[in-house]
Amino acid sequence: MQVTFNGEAAKLEGTPPQVGEQLPKFKVFNQNDEKVKMAQLLGKPLVLSIVPDLDTPVCSTQTRKFNQQADHYPDATFVTISNNTIQQQKNWCAAEGVTNLQVLSDEELSFGYATDLYLPNLGFLARSIIITDAEGKITYEEIVPEITDEPDYLAALAALEKMTDRVDE
Repeated sequence: MQVTFNGEAAKLEGTPPQVGEQLPKFKVFNQNDEKVKMAQLLGKPLVLSIVPDLDTPVCSTQTRKFNQQADHYPDATFVTISNNTIQQQKNWCAAEGVTNLQVLSDEELSFGYATDLYLPNLGFLARSIIITDAEGKITYEEIVPEITDEPDYLAALAALEKMTDRVDE
């Protein structure tokens, strides 16, 4: 599959998993430098927000928007995955006040290679959203065609609402 970055073609490592397929196994690291395996994220619907670099405006916006939504969906797990180092993620979360979702590091590229969302010629992950059910079956996926564009938040949240209730405060 091909996407673009600033209008230039960029090829994904392989073919990402599709709706209806099981999310592949991977490991990432939390802010305490502890390994987090895919299975540990399951148990309720999972929203994976995948961004290339938290320290860029679009990635920052995407993560903040899902952080704001996480409170409204207590029956779902919200996670952002990026290639940033754990220290970069800690610094970003502290500066942005992000506390409602987990920000996990794929610096080792386990997630990127397992899901084929790694862009080897660019050295980072493709901007995307993956939503799974509690067992890890993919129910929604968006790989943003132009990496510098934001994803379709409304479509992702509508897909999530089919599995869980929204709580308005």
